[in-house]
Amino acid sequence: MSPSIQEVKEKHAARLLATEGVVSVGIGQDPDGKSVIIIGLDAPRPQTQKKLPKELDSYPVRVEIIGPVKAQ
Repeated sequence: MSPSIQEVKEKHAARLLATEGVVSVGIGQDPDGKSVIIIGLDAPRPQTQKKLPKELDSYPVRVEIIGPVKAQ
């Protein structure tokens, strides 16, 4: 049985968050309603974006520029 998208996110989140500029790892949907893993960056970072995977364990990855994240 394939891992769920939640399991895949949890498996890779710590490694992804250790990447320069990555401030979040979440789950969302593409325009067709299919689940995707969303990696949030603090600013446009072409070099970081080149290093990020296009998919994780068969789930597609989308990169979004969300800006800095502050704890509340």
